[in-house]
Amino acid sequence: MMAREFRVLRRNAVATFTRAVMQPLLFVFVFAYVFPKIGGGFMLGGSAAAAGAGAAAAGGVNFATILVPGLMASMLLMQGIMAVTFPLVMEFSWQRTIEDRALAPVPIRVLALQKITAGAVQSFLGALIVFPIVLLVHAPGQAPQVDVTSWALFAFILVFSSLLTASLGLLLGTIMDPRKMQMLFAVILLPATMLGCVYYPWAALSHIRWLQIAVLINPMVYMSEGLRAVLTPSLPHMAMWAVLLALVGGTVVFGYLGTRTFTKRVLN
Repeated sequence: MMAREFRVLRRNAVATFTRAVMQPLLFVFVFAYVFPKIGGGFMLGGSAAAAGAGAAAAGGVNFATILVPGLMASMLLMQGIMAVTFPLVMEFSWQRTIEDRALAPVPIRVLALQKITAGAVQSFLGALIVFPIVLLVHAPGQAPQVDVTSWALFAFILVFSSLLTASLGLLLGTIMDPRKMQMLFAVILLPATMLGCVYYPWAALSHIRWLQIAVLINPMVYMSEGLRAVLTPSLPHMAMWAVLLALVGGTVVFGYLGTRTFTKRVLN
């Protein structure tokens, strides 16, 4: 089954690569290249002079540095969910192509785990594609300040973030009505991205305390903050124990729930 997934992925390599590259490339191009070119440096919160003073106080951290872990987390979420949810919608449609796979001489839960694994692989590859983009696309003098504190921890966060998003994709793909899949973007992906600490550190939300607490239910926050801790340690970030607990615990919880709903959906 995994060999089939890789064969499909290889045949659709161009479409997969384009889908993975376009969104982060546009964000990085606008925020890290266009804005510094037209405004002398883009910083959040006020005028260029005030932003420059704030940047100096913060050690000269530019916006491109903030974008590196955030856009990687965004790609992990988008790619992991889409790689699992969209194929499930087609397989559970009126043609019921899922029955072909259900005939494999393995328990149904193994088929669910295979889908999680395949989605996690695509999510992981998407994050690896984004990494050089956010490092290389920027205006002169606006290069992100990246310092990998631990390659092992970096790989661990990428792997469990990929598994978490793929598990979430399996759960969403088995509980959502296929006729209402457009709500996936409006109700889940868009709010998760905008409130997932992609464009700002979680600590920056301390001025809006209720929102800082509310976004803790968003798994993307922990992916962004975990990557921020290992890639841009100069920025404030969440405690690593909280990040690892959320990523591992979320993978277990979403994986268990997704496997159960998938099994029930196939048998029904």
